[in-house]
Amino acid sequence: MRKISLAIFLIVAFAGIVGAQNIEDTVTVVHSPQKATIMSACLPGLGQVYNRKYWKVPVIYAGLGGAGYAIGFNNNLYKDYRSAYIARTDGDSTTVDPFVGHYTETNLLDLRNYYRHNLELSVIILSAVYILNIVDAAVDANLYDFDISDDLSLSFHPALWNAGSAFCPSIGGGFTIRINLRP
Repeated sequence: MRKISLAIFLIVAFAGIVGAQNIEDTVTVVHSPQKATIMSACLPGLGQVYNRKYWKVPVIYAGLGGAGYAIGFNNNLYKDYRSAYIARTDGDSTTVDPFVGHYTETNLLDLRNYYRHNLELSVIILSAVYILNIVDAAVDANLYDFDISDDLSLSFHPALWNAGSAFCPSIGGGFTIRINLRP
């Protein structure tokens, strides 16, 4: 009798722990494209980490770093040539630019415009890398669960096409491409 009551006690005591599988346990985690997009917009590369495409992170930071370096480089030279041009054309004899004897006023103006153009282009490239980072994270998250099986089939079925008062044979109505996708 003691063994039976002990067995009943153990069954009742552990019934809450050892239960049937809940439906919530079988639900798979959905990979969220919105989450990947927001993460990548907040911190470039974070969406790629969320998508488990770790190799893309160094590529993104190399692009951002290269564009950032180009911005700094072109900005410094633009400021140098701009201040030299202003110093040469301000009419004050006490201001001297460091490029006296090397460049004419026209050369300084051309160099200033050249580096301003490169500065603007570098900002555009930095913006493009940042936007491509976000788009890549969103597209990759949308295709995260996309699976194409080995069963790709293509078949032609002859069909009759209604051409007014007569029926004509064709293959346009019977052309089928079947791709099995795992939901």
